[in-house]
Amino acid sequence: MAGSVTNWAGNITYTGAELRRPRGPEELRALVRGGSRVRVLGSGHSFNRIADPGEGGVLLSLDAMPRRIEVDPGARTVVAGGGVRYAELAREVHAHGLALPNMASLPHISVAGSVATGTHGSGVTNGPLASAVREVELVTAAGDLLRIGRRDARFGAVVTSLGALGVVTALTLDLEPAYEVEQHVFTELPLDVLDPETFERVMASAYSVSLFTDWRAPGFRQVWLKRRTDRPLPPFPWAEPATEKMHPVPGMPAVNCTEQFGVPGPWHERLPHFRAEFTPSSGEELQSEYLVPRGHAVEALHALDAIRATIAPVLQTCEIRTVAADEQWLSPAHGRDSVAFHFTWIAEAGAVLPVVGRVEEALAPFAPRPHWGKVFTVPGAELADRYPRLADFRALAADLDGAGVFRNAFTDALLGA
Repeated sequence: MAGSVTNWAGNITYTGAELRRPRGPEELRALVRGGSRVRVLGSGHSFNRIADPGEGGVLLSLDAMPRRIEVDPGARTVVAGGGVRYAELAREVHAHGLALPNMASLPHISVAGSVATGTHGSGVTNGPLASAVREVELVTAAGDLLRIGRRDARFGAVVTSLGALGVVTALTLDLEPAYEVEQHVFTELPLDVLDPETFERVMASAYSVSLFTDWRAPGFRQVWLKRRTDRPLPPFPWAEPATEKMHPVPGMPAVNCTEQFGVPGPWHERLPHFRAEFTPSSGEELQSEYLVPRGHAVEALHALDAIRATIAPVLQTCEIRTVAADEQWLSPAHGRDSVAFHFTWIAEAGAVLPVVGRVEEALAPFAPRPHWGKVFTVPGAELADRYPRLADFRALAADLDGAGVFRNAFTDALLGA
């Protein structure tokens, strides 16, 4: 039984489900064929019950499967097994002189779980991490092995799939030649200087840009610019350079953050905010995130500023990033260039959930789409209206998984029981 299995933050306990760790493809396929409800745990970095199979179900971990990282330098691709995490993938890819186009802030998360929930980095021209995927290999409810590539009409459903279509056993990702990145941090960017034009200039001032605030005052305590050294770095006149190494959460030690002060280094050692050799502690935070159309970014910032007295007491930090549109049917960035508002809360659900509701009310005029792996309270029926391809996804889920093997309460709320 998996009563003692929790997610990374410790706010979710998977009770009443059997935890299984298949050691090879055939064992995995047999488990899927024999399971009434099956969900994949991934690296456990979701903050809600998206991975919970429910009472009597099977909670599947792929961490005992053979490690699979196959780099093809000629094709500039890599095959990553379903249990592979970004840090180990990045090291292997870089050893071949190649690179991923982007990474999330934390390199410890699984590749398959990240793209399945719509995880992203930042950059006005950078899509979600799913944008790099060119083929998905998955085990269906019947135990069959299925490969779906970009030319397949179903491709828009199978990457950011919430785990509802099958167990992803491998992903093939596009690569590019390795590049270096340098990171520059600025402090105290006032909110009132960010009209829509200036916001666009700020967010386009480097390959990847993040704004951080604790909402205790209007404006941003930190701005992180990640410049590819093969591209220019425009002047940044809106804030002053940091004089000491910074951590996104005020008061936390910066030693675990990636190198700053413009010191160039390999892409995988700069694009994340945190060093791969640092293992984050668990149980100290909850997270929420909402994506809205980028054209409403400044309006949304002022809407949040209007309730900052409510937000600040339960907030550790809030990060604002940009995400280019993609075509994944259930991607929070589907069909629209987006701005993402990420909240790292204190680890007290009773205090945080009412504030999450207030944030959702403030952002409601902008049709926010929550990150599928974070804490949110928007009802499934309301979310359905924000995804124009949801009916197509439902039809494909019914076709590939008519018995509902990969369904759970979380997906039922969106797809219908």
